[in-house]
Amino acid sequence: MNIKEKIIEKVLAFCALLTILTTVGIIAVLLFEAIGFFREVSIVDFLTGTEWTPLFADKNYGILPLVSGTLLTTFIAIAVALPVGLTIAIYLNEYAPKRFRKVLKPLLEVLAVVPTVVYGFFALMIVTPFLKVFIPDLAGFNALSPGIVMGIMIIPFVSSLSEDALAAVPDSLRKASYGMGSTRFQTAFRVMVPAASSGIMVSIILALSRAIGETMIVAIAAGQTPVFTFDPTVPIETITAYIVKVSSGDVPQGTIAYKTIFAAGITLFVVTFILNNISFWIKNRYQEKYE
Repeated sequence: MNIKEKIIEKVLAFCALLTILTTVGIIAVLLFEAIGFFREVSIVDFLTGTEWTPLFADKNYGILPLVSGTLLTTFIAIAVALPVGLTIAIYLNEYAPKRFRKVLKPLLEVLAVVPTVVYGFFALMIVTPFLKVFIPDLAGFNALSPGIVMGIMIIPFVSSLSEDALAAVPDSLRKASYGMGSTRFQTAFRVMVPAASSGIMVSIILALSRAIGETMIVAIAAGQTPVFTFDPTVPIETITAYIVKVSSGDVPQGTIAYKTIFAAGITLFVVTFILNNISFWIKNRYQEKYE
């Protein structure tokens, strides 16, 4: 092995190690600060309490309202992005002409680079008034509007990666399906999608993680009312929105109210970790089934 190859190998190893160390450092900071919080607040009350009012005179530290708000907006986003994104991917791969596909796919990916603050104001000023036409009782701040807009934002994650997964399926499977007399629709949904299921699951994992960690859309359009509810028509608060609110500088550092952002942060990390592992388990099951 010559010197250049050794240098390249060391650089690559350093980059890999740097990524791991960054992750370990983030976890260490969250744990260190969260431990200080849990010395003053019972972890049982934190995980099971349904009231979150650390900035009020009557202080309660139950994280469930923030978790429910986060999961509610995330699942609304996935409910929007998954069928739309997967349909787009199937159309691009199975039906669209090559020239049209080359134009449409980059245009879809533009959605991923639009600043999230723009999406937030779009949800508040456009989507919410539009939804009120059909849902008169819809609050000005609610979970439904930002959830839908988050779903629009993550459509490129689902459509682009799913289309890549479909394109990677051997063409022999498609030809064999046509040879058996299957229609284009049957080939797409009964052959191509199952064969590309592992790659599709990866796109869903990425979209799910992106939605959970979204901040500005929910901070602008969902409100800042921590309520333990799964009603999408009322104001809610997510974990990320709460962290932004406290990190703005109004809460003195070192206080228990300030430490709540680290407890909320470690909770968000754990929720994301659990959901990602569930998704990876599902992906591996599909991969084993169709390989």
